[in-house]
Amino acid sequence: MALIVPISCTPAPLPARVISRRQFRVSAASSTKPRSDTAAVDWVKETASFFEQDSRPIMLFDGVCNLCNGGVKIVRDNDRRRNIRFEALQSESGKKLLQRSGRGPDDISSVVLVEKDRSYIKSEAVMKIMEYLDLPFPQLAFFIQFVPLFVRDFVYDNIADNRYNIFGRSDSCDI
Repeated sequence: MALIVPISCTPAPLPARVISRRQFRVSAASSTKPRSDTAAVDWVKETASFFEQDSRPIMLFDGVCNLCNGGVKIVRDNDRRRNIRFEALQSESGKKLLQRSGRGPDDISSVVLVEKDRSYIKSEAVMKIMEYLDLPFPQLAFFIQFVPLFVRDFVYDNIADNRYNIFGRSDSCDI
């Protein structure tokens, strides 16, 4: 006995590599205005030097936010192997790395973790940063991943939108 299956019912093949909603491939050029020479900028090539000598990921954070500076201190204190580098979002390097991640150069609404091949934002960046730290942070990240992304990002956005009102801001970057 043969089973006849219409072509429209067969499942489509999955792509070789599936990327979650909040990960960005770094091969895309920025959607911001091109430079004065009217050529689009390839931000991966423009920022390749950040990963030539040192392949560790870079955590981009709001340099004048007291909550963000406190978060960086927690990461530094719990990263004995020095797996993560830091850069303020407001710095020139931070702006270039933001564009590499597909975000606007003045977008300071989220922490961003930039790896050589991809970037993470919002709650996924926080979870990925936790995976690089010492115990118990990787285990916490494991359990947090079971909370739906829209819930995690809702909480993240509410804290991020009110971070200056709750935690204050400083005149300059403490790091």
